[in-house]
Amino acid sequence: MAFPEPYYVKTNGLDMAVYEEGPKDGVPVILCHGFPEIAYSWRHQLPALAKAGFRAIAPDQRGYGNTGGPKGPDAIPLYDMQHLTGDLVGLLDALGLEKAIFAGHDWGGFVVWQMPLMHPDRVAGVIGVNTPFIPRGPIDPIEGMRMVFGEDMYIVYFQKYGEAEKLLGADVARSMRFWYRRSGMTLAEFDARPASEKNLAFLKAFQADESTWGGEQLLTKEEFDTYVRAFEKSGYEGGINWYRNFSRNWRQSEGIVEKVNVPGLMISAADDYVLRPSMADGMEQYVPDLEKHVIANCGHWTQSEQPEALNALMVDWLKRRFG
Repeated sequence: MAFPEPYYVKTNGLDMAVYEEGPKDGVPVILCHGFPEIAYSWRHQLPALAKAGFRAIAPDQRGYGNTGGPKGPDAIPLYDMQHLTGDLVGLLDALGLEKAIFAGHDWGGFVVWQMPLMHPDRVAGVIGVNTPFIPRGPIDPIEGMRMVFGEDMYIVYFQKYGEAEKLLGADVARSMRFWYRRSGMTLAEFDARPASEKNLAFLKAFQADESTWGGEQLLTKEEFDTYVRAFEKSGYEGGINWYRNFSRNWRQSEGIVEKVNVPGLMISAADDYVLRPSMADGMEQYVPDLEKHVIANCGHWTQSEQPEALNALMVDWLKRRFG
């Protein structure tokens, strides 16, 4: 399908690649991707939002795609939440925008829920896709994940600089075939599996024979090739560095008032067993003006698995709340 060509803006030390559809005078909606995604992950949402009269803006974020970012172990702190949210503020400045509605999926969801805490004067509303607002926990999140899931859990494994990016980058096409799959099971079926199969050891599964991978391919050849080209260009290091800042972000967030004082929309996927719908329970305590929905028959890759359902929920809420 047609996807806009990028233009570039200077923000926070980056030349950020930006893809846009819709009227320039439309209410701006900035779409923030996760891992391992790029702005192209919103290919079904950009035209739907533009058709509804909104100015839909999707950047390749820090470390990804045509934006790229700094590399090397000394660059890891340059991927913390202050930099990720600062990139979006710089994007607003470059486009001459005072505020926008921010929508985020997966890691992009973590970023957009932090925007109204760290930059409240630049945010008109927030849409979380799969990713809920997650309040600051009492312990370092990496230590918590290590205690619950062990060393093979993918986020814990990602903390070892150089290892995961080398493993995934050795054959980008294979790694994309691994990530972009319909899981083939419901959340209930996943929960019924033995505990030894539920530790989210994705990198261990990746190294197994491809015939053992569950589910089925999600992308068309054209879509698949687009992702492969993007990650052959950028590599995985920048994206994985976002994960290497979980502990740093946790330390830096101490004392921040956790209250989202703008309208929020939470769209969960019924069968995402990493970002479960139940994780949005109690969000109203932190996001008082909140609307919640769950998309049925949908796993982690919501924008691609159920684009029509996602588009309908986003457009309906945006029209009601922002006109």
